[in-house]
Amino acid sequence: MAPEGIPSYRPSIHMVSAGHYLAAAAGYRILEVGGNAVDAGVASGIAINVTLPHMTSFAGVAPIIIHMAESSDTVTISGLGRWPRAVSLDLFRDRYGEIPRGIPRSVVPAACDAWLTALETYGTMSFEQVVAPALELSERGFPVSHRLAAALDNARDQLATWPESRSVFMPTGVPPRVGELMVRNGLAKLFRGMIKAERAAVSQGREAGVRAARDHFYLGEVAERMARYCQDEGSYLTAADLAEFHVKIEPPESGSYNGYEVYTCGPWCQGPALVQLLNLVEGADLAGMQHNSADYVHTLTEAVKLAFADREAYYGDPEFVEVPMAELLSKEYARNRAAMIDPGRALPEMPQAGNPLSDGETADRMQPTPDSGQSVVWEADTSYTCVVDRWGNAFSATPSDPELGTPLVPGLGLPISDRGSQSWLDPDHPSSLAPWKRPRLTPNPALAFKDGRPFLAFGTPGGDAQVQAMAQVFLNIVEFGMDPQQAIEAPRFISLSFPNSFWPHTYLPGRLGVEGRLSPKVQAELAARGHDVERWPNWSAQTGGACAIKVDRERGTLVAGADLRRESYAIGR
Repeated sequence: MAPEGIPSYRPSIHMVSAGHYLAAAAGYRILEVGGNAVDAGVASGIAINVTLPHMTSFAGVAPIIIHMAESSDTVTISGLGRWPRAVSLDLFRDRYGEIPRGIPRSVVPAACDAWLTALETYGTMSFEQVVAPALELSERGFPVSHRLAAALDNARDQLATWPESRSVFMPTGVPPRVGELMVRNGLAKLFRGMIKAERAAVSQGREAGVRAARDHFYLGEVAERMARYCQDEGSYLTAADLAEFHVKIEPPESGSYNGYEVYTCGPWCQGPALVQLLNLVEGADLAGMQHNSADYVHTLTEAVKLAFADREAYYGDPEFVEVPMAELLSKEYARNRAAMIDPGRALPEMPQAGNPLSDGETADRMQPTPDSGQSVVWEADTSYTCVVDRWGNAFSATPSDPELGTPLVPGLGLPISDRGSQSWLDPDHPSSLAPWKRPRLTPNPALAFKDGRPFLAFGTPGGDAQVQAMAQVFLNIVEFGMDPQQAIEAPRFISLSFPNSFWPHTYLPGRLGVEGRLSPKVQAELAARGHDVERWPNWSAQTGGACAIKVDRERGTLVAGADLRRESYAIGR
């Protein structure tokens, strides 16, 4: 499917790959002045928060995976906020009957804490140094992309009802056009306040300075302003919630695939489903099926249904629910589940979850109610950034939470994370709403290793498409010999045969979205096997916006790829 005469639409280049070209430039700038992968990753991530407000927020979420070469440590940072202490499931069921859009679904902002925890613990530079590119973009402005312009135009009526949102995103009264500069003065003021706090504490050491910058956000006037606005607008977040909150540094979940180790964040996100999915197809002759053949697409799609059935039955905040993670990720369990895949016939709906604690049994879980006839419901958010540095350190992060669906806090120029949209009001669901509980997150960065050393940093936006797109990119590289850019450009297919992670959790049994570039013959064969095939545009953003960096140890090089489907770009040398 490559363009005639060249191997891919973009060359494979090195070091930083991110969801926006200015964010990739920000990360590369930090590498060039001696920063490590964490310094550069944090710089890139905060720049994404500035330049992709329709996708991410500095007050949103930012799950992170880090590998430090010298210590061989691989860790995750749980950049996901918690429901306020004052909420309850009964409150939402009685008052709203749903999880409504806007301020009521606010959870504690986590991205700021995640970025600065990574920087404090594993970086080498100050907050002032790494935030410099984002501060410049905020104060001087950046050109509005066509996707941002379209998102602002689509949201214009809602933005007009929120004074701060209107002043930031429509300062002339109408959405900006492509190429016009967008200035983020509120963010710039916040960054400068954090820099001032850092400077006041830096005499106690770099780490103390970074911590002081972080505390400027979660303690004192900024926190009071966020909490007061939430209370005034009908949310439940308090200054005490903000003061209590901290992200966690945790071991990753992991599994293997034909000699490669794959690391993800924990079951507070959907990341481990990537390991489950790869386990389910490890025994299949995928390369022998040929890339994107009907057999290949069918096998991977059926494995997605099995993995996501377990996601729905078990994944949730492990501080609140028991998640049998070791059993779910075991090879034996995967072999038993993979036997359910019929090579000639698609499962018509999401199957029953397995019971990893009892061989051969399925879990007693109620099937969701279908919403057939509807089209796909994707929340248009999330981005991604990854960095590998000269020392072999690796950084992988998936920031998220758009700023257009909930009002901005006056004077701060940013909203409060609305990630509560990924909770359930079903008390039997593992991700049901509860005070201080974390919603189950879709963003899920990954790292893959070969022989104990980093091989691939990869991730993507795309809601429930993320795990599926990441698996396809990974398999394109390890099974079909593609370089990262080719692997990212290849046509994709996305199953929707499970409840959507976003409220109202739309369920489309059997639905399979395929990019139009997938062979018409293959599409017809898939339909004949029982898939409800829905043709999407040739380069559909609904299939993700992947970025990846491959470590080529034979040549001693780093090879990056970035997705044409969004504003992604890779920069290096």
